[in-house]
Amino acid sequence: MRRLLHLFAPLFLLALAACGTDRPDPAGQAAYGPFELERYFTGKVKAWGLFEPRFGGAVRQFTVEIRGSRDGDALVLDEDFRFSDGEIQKRIWRIRPDGTGRYTGTADDVLGVAQGYSRGNALAWAYDLRLKTQSGSIDVGFDDWLYRFDDEIVLNRATVTKWGLPVGSVTLAFRKIE
Repeated sequence: MRRLLHLFAPLFLLALAACGTDRPDPAGQAAYGPFELERYFTGKVKAWGLFEPRFGGAVRQFTVEIRGSRDGDALVLDEDFRFSDGEIQKRIWRIRPDGTGRYTGTADDVLGVAQGYSRGNALAWAYDLRLKTQSGSIDVGFDDWLYRFDDEIVLNRATVTKWGLPVGSVTLAFRKIE
């Protein structure tokens, strides 16, 4: 019996840690004013980012050119990614606000519907994404937190997961061009 405990205790602790959350409390962000996703991202925005694998490996840097427009009640984000290794990707989001600070969004490589909500200057955004790889594709989860500093600057920190376990993080700095 003791041997079984030694065998399963680490697995139990790993599973318990995966259930925990290090998500910030957006209620504390209310004093910083509202983050209206559709207002900030309408027009041109540029972002500089990097992906850091959790267990080592190469850090991957990239830039993103974003053109945001309105189509009825939807915010359309046309994103062009350029990675430091030369890879180019495109993603087009269709994001809809519900008027209460909540958002839903879709894109071709997003599995299902992204869900988000805004509190103060913070915006939480969660979705599953199918990433193309050299050997096919991999499905990962993104848990994003965006923080609006002012009318020009937004910082984004995302945890990337596979099967609920963290595999890396993405850090982005957005700057409004117009």
